[in-house]
Amino acid sequence: MLDSARLDRLIKAYDVRGVFPDDLDAEVATLVGAAFVSVVGAARSAGGPGAVVVARDMRPSGPELVDAFAAGVLAAGIDVIDIGLASTDELYYAAGSMGLPGAMFTASHNPAKYNGIKLCKVGASPVGQDTGLAAIRELVELWSDSGIPASDVTPGLLSYRDVLGEYAKFLHGLVDVSGIRPLTVVVDAGNGMGGHTVPAVLSDLPLTVIPLFFELDGNFPNHEANPIEPDNMRDLQAAVVKHRADIGLAFDGDADRCFLVDERGEIVDPSTLTGLIAARELAREPGSTIIHNLITSAAVPEIVRERGGIPVRTRVGHSFIKARMAETGAIFGGEHSGHFYFRDFWRADSGMLAALHALAALGETPAGTTLSSLLSEFDRYVSSGEINTTVNDQTAVIAHIASTYSVQPGVALDELDGLTVSGHDPDGSAWWFNVRPSNTEPLLRLNVEGATSAIMERVRDQALALIRGSRT
Repeated sequence: MLDSARLDRLIKAYDVRGVFPDDLDAEVATLVGAAFVSVVGAARSAGGPGAVVVARDMRPSGPELVDAFAAGVLAAGIDVIDIGLASTDELYYAAGSMGLPGAMFTASHNPAKYNGIKLCKVGASPVGQDTGLAAIRELVELWSDSGIPASDVTPGLLSYRDVLGEYAKFLHGLVDVSGIRPLTVVVDAGNGMGGHTVPAVLSDLPLTVIPLFFELDGNFPNHEANPIEPDNMRDLQAAVVKHRADIGLAFDGDADRCFLVDERGEIVDPSTLTGLIAARELAREPGSTIIHNLITSAAVPEIVRERGGIPVRTRVGHSFIKARMAETGAIFGGEHSGHFYFRDFWRADSGMLAALHALAALGETPAGTTLSSLLSEFDRYVSSGEINTTVNDQTAVIAHIASTYSVQPGVALDELDGLTVSGHDPDGSAWWFNVRPSNTEPLLRLNVEGATSAIMERVRDQALALIRGSRT
């Protein structure tokens, strides 16, 4: 029987993820496959679609885990359509366009020893703790002891399908790139799935693409495929400057996140890209709703309002973004982590769609226009980036911060996700910070933003002093 500690390590808030094969192995994958189809009601006899689509990234453990998961699905009488190597958003395309639940085998940006499973329902709807993962865990734990219940159904059929070309065509239907001017683009795939999807999506455009680390290699021989860490962006920054490129694109391991580098070699804040895409989507559909999470720059809701849109603030996490998009009919949603969600892409996140928006926006400008100048109106504040601190009692530390700021005049406190504290200096300059607990580690995550570097640094240092002075 799988012990609870192992399942705690494996079943996260939004996916299944762990070290292979110590935590996630073929036995677990088979159990998850059987439990998944039971929880999502995939059987035709229960009104389900009768099939599941699966895909994997380039990690060496992927084929074994996909085969094991498929065995659990097939034994339940459910067909499996295997689209092979794919980015996560390519899997979402397959699930959405086919009207099927799906499973993507990836550990995203995690090191090579990890693998995982991102699950979605019909129409690429997310599966999180409250929408199926908790129930899947219960069945996995039960069946690891008693065995998967025997069934007399006819086993499902396994088939293979290549959807890469369809996926590329669909993306081009969502972002008009037909009239863009020639651009030089450096792309760092980090040996991840961007090396698979970028050639298919960008090959017919007037772009000179300079590839970095397009070879699919789940051992990540050059750097981890995690662009949120500045060290992993240095190769791209240097290449953009060396080649005098117009723009740099960086993708994470499963290519569902995209980060930009401008012509100076400077990393573009993901909130700035959120503001740009929001403005483009509002130009297409005026008055629409735009979702942003609570650590996104204050510039984003300002930009949305200025352009006649409706900004809606959510908790951090893709399940919250997608749920609010469904509730509000939002056309677009952005997270500060580099995830971008599109209503017309089944409300799923796509790094490639975000990249196409950036290329289209720059490509529509007159020759000689730089990315930094294009983005200047969307880049209004100074942020700290996320700062993590180990604490023994997350709740007590947050309560201490709240009590300290609650007595200060003109300061507002918000507990939507952790604690957000916001205020203004006497001259009207705005600042805010959010501190929230990690779901998986004894950490507090601090994000700070201010109107100037000096304001941000002062507020950051004050918040850190409270966190680190009371963390025990």
